Amino acid sequence: MLRWLLLFVVIALLAWWLATPSAPVPAVPAAGAAPVLVASDCSPPAQLAGADGAVQTGVPSGMPAFALDGAQAQPLAGFSVAARVLSRERYRHDREADFAPLDLALGWGRMRDEAVISRLHISQSGRWYRYWWTGDAPLPPDEIARSSANMHMIPSGPSVAAALDDIDAGDRVRIDGWLVEVDTPQGWRWRSSLTRDDTGNGACEVVYVCAVRRF
Repeated sequence: MLRWLLLFVVIALLAWWLATPSAPVPAVPAAGAAPVLVASDCSPPAQLAGADGAVQTGVPSGMPAFALDGAQAQPLAGFSVAARVLSRERYRHDREADFAPLDLALGWGRMRDEAVISRLHISQSGRWYRYWWTGDAPLPPDEIARSSANMHMIPSGPSVAAALDDIDAGDRVRIDGWLVEVDTPQGWRWRSSLTRDDTGNGACEVVYVCAVRRF
């Protein structure tokens, strides 16, 4: 009789344990992964699936412009880029600095490789990104142009601005946001490039940055 009683107690305890919901196990972030910083008033577009390159997507119908201090930024395309920072330059005194105080020269594809970058001289000034080499080019010049770009960064909020300020040359980063056209009531206009194949004046991307990750 005692044996049957003990068996009944064990079965009852097992049934109670199985019926009791367990506390969720918290997710453990990957070692070394940097947090993604997202501004509360800026929803990033569809993001790049891989860890290298740039992708451009359409703008949802009826999407409003982003409000800036004394201007508005009209979204032209969704934009996501994962790249190596080739150079960075901060600006303070030009008209564009009111909106984008930081430019990043970014490289993807073979323009991330140290063997390539070490053979290039890279500089930024006047809102331009310049590169040159001695002897033979480390890559076909058209590949260099297609796989790198100077991008003007408009932070969508203080947390994004702080994350951008922490970025250094040589970092691997991922940036999600919108390519925009900035317009002021006085008629001043600053429009983003919408292709990665162009060079020269007007070829830079103007990025309203929603999310930043540094790897």
